[in-house]
Amino acid sequence: MKVTRIQTVIRGLTNRCPNCGGSTLFWEGTFFDLNKECPQCGLKIERDEGFFLGSLSLNYGVTLVCYLTPVMLLAYYDVIGATLAIILAGVGAILFPALFYRSSRSWWLMCYYFFLPQHLPSNQREVADDEDANT
Repeated sequence: MKVTRIQTVIRGLTNRCPNCGGSTLFWEGTFFDLNKECPQCGLKIERDEGFFLGSLSLNYGVTLVCYLTPVMLLAYYDVIGATLAIILAGVGAILFPALFYRSSRSWWLMCYYFFLPQHLPSNQREVADDEDANT
């Protein structure tokens, strides 16, 4: 069955396998351990070395925009004091990326397969079937 881009986005936002939509991308009972492959369809999740550097950048960007910028704006407009802003920024710069870790990994896979849907095994089978039907 062909996987659409909308399905890829929904699966990415829910930390599911982009290929089959089944099991979670992470080991049961752990927060940081990514499965090497999907337990249901066998999609290789741990790709080449350095593949998930994009998720690191995504995590950094979301932390900066969604957490640190509002804290700094609150301090700039004297809603909170400078000392409190520094404490919030310091603690948040450690906690927010750790809490957003799973989502950033899943979103990175989602972005990859959104722009390159033909790399999903489900879509490759569909392409191969179409080529067989044409010959």
